[in-house]
Amino acid sequence: MKHCLIVSGILALFCTACSQSSKNAAKQVTTDSTEMTTYRPGSFGYDMTFLRKRDDIIVLKDERGDGQVVVSPKYQAKVFTSTADGEEGRSFGWINYAAFDKKDAHMNAYGGEDRLWLGPEGGKFSLFFEPGNVMEFANWHTPTAVDTEPWQVNSTDGKEVTLHKETEISNYAGTRLQIQLSRQIKVLEKSDIEQLLGLSWAEGVKTVGFQTTNKILNRGDKAWDRQGGAPCLWSLDMFTPTPETVIIIPFEKNAKGKVATTDYFGEIAKNRLVTKEGVLLFKADGKSRGKLGVPPQRVKPIAGSYAADNKVLTITYFDIHPNATYLNQEWTPDKDPFTGDAMNAYNDGPLEDGSQMGPFYEIESVSPAAFLKPKEELIHRHSVFHFTGEEGDLDAIAQKVLGISLKEAKID
Repeated sequence: MKHCLIVSGILALFCTACSQSSKNAAKQVTTDSTEMTTYRPGSFGYDMTFLRKRDDIIVLKDERGDGQVVVSPKYQAKVFTSTADGEEGRSFGWINYAAFDKKDAHMNAYGGEDRLWLGPEGGKFSLFFEPGNVMEFANWHTPTAVDTEPWQVNSTDGKEVTLHKETEISNYAGTRLQIQLSRQIKVLEKSDIEQLLGLSWAEGVKTVGFQTTNKILNRGDKAWDRQGGAPCLWSLDMFTPTPETVIIIPFEKNAKGKVATTDYFGEIAKNRLVTKEGVLLFKADGKSRGKLGVPPQRVKPIAGSYAADNKVLTITYFDIHPNATYLNQEWTPDKDPFTGDAMNAYNDGPLEDGSQMGPFYEIESVSPAAFLKPKEELIHRHSVFHFTGEEGDLDAIAQKVLGISLKEAKID
């Protein structure tokens, strides 16, 4: 409960501005450029124009030209959004328009369909608290390399982009970590997606996919170990919820131990979280805050969501290592720092005072602890795919990849 109250404090700080984001967005962007009036809110062109006023964004396009992905060097190499249907098509990422107007000392919640963070957030090797400080909101600060600082572009060719960032961070144990981060972001062709997911789909289905290859390198002269602590890579995808969106998480049925931790912010209500044969279903309507985590022995390398009202099927595909060490990210130095979850899902919702940061929902994956010697690196891959079309065609994809029919992937 203490962790729940602390996180409520975080979200409350942003909610005053963020609750107005949808109202301010049209005014902001129209003021920036009359070009914006040619695009409807919620379209890829609308978001692309907004972002171009703030950064020299990089737009990756597949060979059709309709599948497009926006990458921002200024905003920490985020994939802000994507589309399967050109500039007039749906924008799949959640963007917090109001957050761009000012800086925050704790976290700048710009949104983004895929962002890279560093963990652990809490615990005795936390990267978000300075040594000796009490783990409470007043002392919580997102590392600047993944919050406010720009990244450098190494190369881009219209299909992929590689970016990097060097930083130094002291963890809660006082260990100085000299880090080099890099991201390769690649828009995927239809054949790439078919190969990665092992499927094909009907001609009427529109799709976009991208893969991020994230690397962390120890550029110091000391090993990262269990005594001084180690960081991890953390991929977080923010999407716009709908009344009928459900997150779909397959899990290993025959593994031992709990299927999921479901009380990060208080226990998730039973009518919002359903367990079916080897699959968790989590309602993602942006109306009730809740978070769950799946441990490494239970996690599968895939998760997704389906918005029945918009006919959008989203798939995430990521690296997992069931026998590796994952870090505990809770805001306490007193728990085992080397027992944590490998993937998470979050549904945003109002706080007790009625304010709200989003609404949005997240699907996240985490790398194992980066126990690295000098000059060694760890890689974490995380891919995102969106499919739109008739539900019957999308259902065939869901059954193949997620192991459940979309007719069953519903929560009343």
